[in-house]
Amino acid sequence: MTRTTTDPTPAPLTDAVARYLRFWNAPPGQQEQLGADVFADDVTSVTPVGIRTGVGELAAFARHFREEAGAYELRARTEPDTHHDRARLRWELVVGGASFAEGTDVLVVDASGRIASVTAFLDRAPEGFDARAHAEEAS
Repeated sequence: MTRTTTDPTPAPLTDAVARYLRFWNAPPGQQEQLGADVFADDVTSVTPVGIRTGVGELAAFARHFREEAGAYELRARTEPDTHHDRARLRWELVVGGASFAEGTDVLVVDASGRIASVTAFLDRAPEGFDARAHAEEAS
């Protein structure tokens, strides 16, 4: 038997995506402050370059990336797809004014409207990216 439900309004999900982008694009040092509004306390992020838990680890990753790559911007490539408690964000990472990578993040949003988990996929990896090396680091 199939249970039919109606999807909740996508507004809370699209708002969560907008806050997610603001978090990643915030100036150095502001991610942790913004993170409390964006993420659940025990948020988990599973990406090709590692698994991180908590806002502090996500902010540290952003800080480290900025130190290595310089100024960057995470941009939405399309409007996010949403249903139930999930949003799919297709993004482009721009570094120094040039396209660096593209990917897709699947966000799970909790009842409070904060992101509880992120699963990221690379659609176009950065030049020279070695997925095997990063998989070993993530283990």
